[in-house]
Amino acid sequence: MSKPFDMELFLTGVLTGAHDTRIRHIRQARTIHAAIANRWHLDSPWLWHRKHLAWFLSHQITMHSKSTRYYYWLTVGPDHPAPRKVLEIRTLIRRATLQLLKVLFGAIKS
Repeated sequence: MSKPFDMELFLTGVLTGAHDTRIRHIRQARTIHAAIANRWHLDSPWLWHRKHLAWFLSHQITMHSKSTRYYYWLTVGPDHPAPRKVLEIRTLIRRATLQLLKVLFGAIKS
């Protein structure tokens, strides 16, 4: 009989940052693991594919708040498509940065 997969041991080597942040990532990783194991009967993250994580982000947590979905996206990692709100924020930051550069360079040329 094999041992159940230990998500905390699996993530210990790669998690950095504050203690509370690491605990949150581990807790959310366990939730992700349980959902994927229940849906596809995959007991180890080594067997997961991108589609499994995409399914979790797009279907399993849709009823949660935007901030909760964002934190799950952070746990999954930046290699996966960002939630729409994150993309909107990034676009606004880029636009504001471009406007600032135009103002600065316009002031320098004058």
